[in-house]
Amino acid sequence: MDELLNNLQVAPLSLSALVINLVMAAAIAAGLGVHYRYLGGTLAGRAHFSRVFVFVALATCLIISIVKSSLALSLGLVGALSIVRFRTPVKEPEELAYLFMAIAIGLGFGADYRLETGVGTVVILALVTLVQMARRRDHGRNLYLSLGVDAENEASAAIEPVQAILVQHCTAVDLRRMDTEGSHVELTYQVDVEGPASITALTSALQKQFPSVRVTLIDQQRMPAV
Repeated sequence: MDELLNNLQVAPLSLSALVINLVMAAAIAAGLGVHYRYLGGTLAGRAHFSRVFVFVALATCLIISIVKSSLALSLGLVGALSIVRFRTPVKEPEELAYLFMAIAIGLGFGADYRLETGVGTVVILALVTLVQMARRRDHGRNLYLSLGVDAENEASAAIEPVQAILVQHCTAVDLRRMDTEGSHVELTYQVDVEGPASITALTSALQKQFPSVRVTLIDQQRMPAV
């Protein structure tokens, strides 16, 4: 038993090493936030959500730095975390992935794996960037389409004709939001189009089917993070 306890002994926490780890974790997490703001697929709130990454990474780094020096603290952390409950839902899987990445950054620097964590984060973000760029090239222009349609009878009756037109002129269609008020319906889609010609054809088809339609297109790749 004594031999086992001796093997579990860890060097005491170094204040200078802790400061270095926190600074490096903050810098890497800030880079993760920039990556999310420019390449994230969430419609809104990217700038606000990305500010959480630095805080999550620093908190994780501090916790790991403290508990790694004591077996008792490690066991206490398990008990403390068992009573923690997060009430804020994560709406997009992408947001959850970035949060896990921020936690991984904190874990790595908290455990003093500075080089490995830095290199690993850069490689992962580079691969994600390449995948995102390749996906956007394959799908064409990624747009947010907002439509305001006045239906003849019920608002729901306009959804199927709109969907049919979008499928005909877009390579991908994803309904994100629908608001109805009487015979008026507001629809928000995320669509992929091949180019300006497809946008023109799509707009013309919508105006032909619904003369009073209101069409708003936002280019996601150039939309500022809010």
